[in-house]
Amino acid sequence: KQQETALEFLYDYGLFFAKLATFTLIFLFVVTLITSLRNKRERTAKGDLMVTRLNDQHEDTSDVMHLAVLNDAEKKIEQKKLQDKKKRERKNERKVAKNQNSLDCAARKRVFVLSFEGNINASAVVNLREEITAVLTTATATDEVLLRLESAGGMVHSYGLAASQLDRLRKRDIPVTVSVDKVAASGGYMMACVADYIIAAPFAVLGSIGVVAQLPNFNRVLKHNKIDFELLTAGEYKRTLTLFGENTEKGREKFVNELEETHQLFKRYVSERREKIEINQIATGEVWYGSRALELGLVDDLKTSDEYLVSSMEKADVLEVKYILNKSLTERFGISVESAIDTLLVKWWQRLTCNSRNLP
Repeated sequence: KQQETALEFLYDYGLFFAKLATFTLIFLFVVTLITSLRNKRERTAKGDLMVTRLNDQHEDTSDVMHLAVLNDAEKKIEQKKLQDKKKRERKNERKVAKNQNSLDCAARKRVFVLSFEGNINASAVVNLREEITAVLTTATATDEVLLRLESAGGMVHSYGLAASQLDRLRKRDIPVTVSVDKVAASGGYMMACVADYIIAAPFAVLGSIGVVAQLPNFNRVLKHNKIDFELLTAGEYKRTLTLFGENTEKGREKFVNELEETHQLFKRYVSERREKIEINQIATGEVWYGSRALELGLVDDLKTSDEYLVSSMEKADVLEVKYILNKSLTERFGISVESAIDTLLVKWWQRLTCNSRNLP
């Protein structure tokens, strides 16, 4: 009996491992297949361009809300009216398509909507440059580009590139509007001031036209632990301030001069694009809420992006343009970590700002 029990145990044990091995092989096959397809897609395309007509979304939302407040009898009547209306619209669209080459057919204005959510190194510029390139293939001077911008700033060279991308539109005489719902400070405002027209929510944060740099120095810690640190350079100012070396007054003076030079470039860039502002008044590194920013000439109107878009839909086709990059698992993990760090830094900055203004 014990021998039969042992054989039964071995049989069950072997069957279990056979099932496990089969499952493992199937799992590895599926993973390999998915990886192969993904790699093939990444080899053929870096990303996908998505264009969404926001007019249709707004109309669908309006129809759903309109029907929701009616009783059953009224709803049936309105549904029939909506069906007839959509048939007429499709018929009209076909007529317009047939006559689009006619000189008598006036072109309808288009508003291309882009979004930029900035971090310290303005990594979203990778998407922005592709979106602007796509828009430039079809947009004319009668169209408009609306950029929904949110950024508290970051590296000078990164945001300089982002602002230069917007300048591509200006050079083609395409009107550019920037909408700030939350924050466009420092490098974010450098981008915003490229626009022909800037709108902001009443409590959006704008400004911070200044330059800041900070770094710790561990030289005394190294000396205390009898650790030597050698920094070898060729060129008097190859390194001014360092993390581990012993900083000098001459190095600090040079570093401050470089910050001041960058600040002057920033001021000149803003003043050339916002001619009505008093640059010395607003280039103090301070930030202002939307209503005060309007008084200082940093923005042209107080309005949210939603309000601006809905009003634009009455006279224009509003098209949202998004370029979505294909990212590997490693890249997605890195972006998640980077976003988490950026979020912590933004929260720290907001807490510091609130404390300095005695806000809750």
